[in-house]
Amino acid sequence: MHDLTEPRLALVTGAGRGIGRAVARELSKHGMRVALTARNAEELAATAAACDGETLVRAADITDAEAIERLYGDVETAWGPVDVLVANAGAGVSASLAKTTDEQWQQMLDLNLTAPFRCIRRAVPHMVEQEYGRVVVIASVAAKQGEPYIAAYTASKHGVLGLVRSAAAELAGTGVTVNAVCPGYVDTPMTADTIAGIVAKTGRTESEARSILRAKQPINRLVSPEEVATAVWLCVTNGAVNGQGINVDGGAVQS
Repeated sequence: MHDLTEPRLALVTGAGRGIGRAVARELSKHGMRVALTARNAEELAATAAACDGETLVRAADITDAEAIERLYGDVETAWGPVDVLVANAGAGVSASLAKTTDEQWQQMLDLNLTAPFRCIRRAVPHMVEQEYGRVVVIASVAAKQGEPYIAAYTASKHGVLGLVRSAAAELAGTGVTVNAVCPGYVDTPMTADTIAGIVAKTGRTESEARSILRAKQPINRLVSPEEVATAVWLCVTNGAVNGQGINVDGGAVQS
């Protein structure tokens, strides 16, 4: 059994900015040691500096299976097995269905579906052995509904929510829970890229594009990264929450 007097050890992917940084800060605030990974070493250093507690920084391409193995090996050598995995790394691509290339399709599957699968698969044996573990995947409300022009992204997010549900059912009773947090439009660099894409394709101003996204959410604003992070913390602290896709979208999708 895991010694509950020790600080929990968390691994956050995509921790360099946006939701990943907010999640890392939330976990650190509550006394966890947090391992941080993303591709950009400078952004990771900034996240580490923003955390209250101990961090371990490892830059890696999470779509590389060998890089995932090295990452876990480094964390385990330094601190031990991962207790809490937050699979946050992800990206989106926008194109009409007819213009979505094979490369774009594969890119979405590799990053948004296969990488979380590999991270979960690597973490689960230790979690089951110690009879405690928390897995939280940052999915999207696109995991629950379809919107035009994001077919590849939507398919990958539907897939990762299916992975979460299956893993949760399989691991129920072991002390390990698996959940997804499904944000709407969050005030992050990824949403800024979406806004830039709208501007480039439609000729609208940045303010007009931002208003379009705000209007998709009944609260008429973008969600903050910190609001997503507190939903992650709920999944970490409540062992009865399992197999869920928790929407953080201002009420746009009610489920």
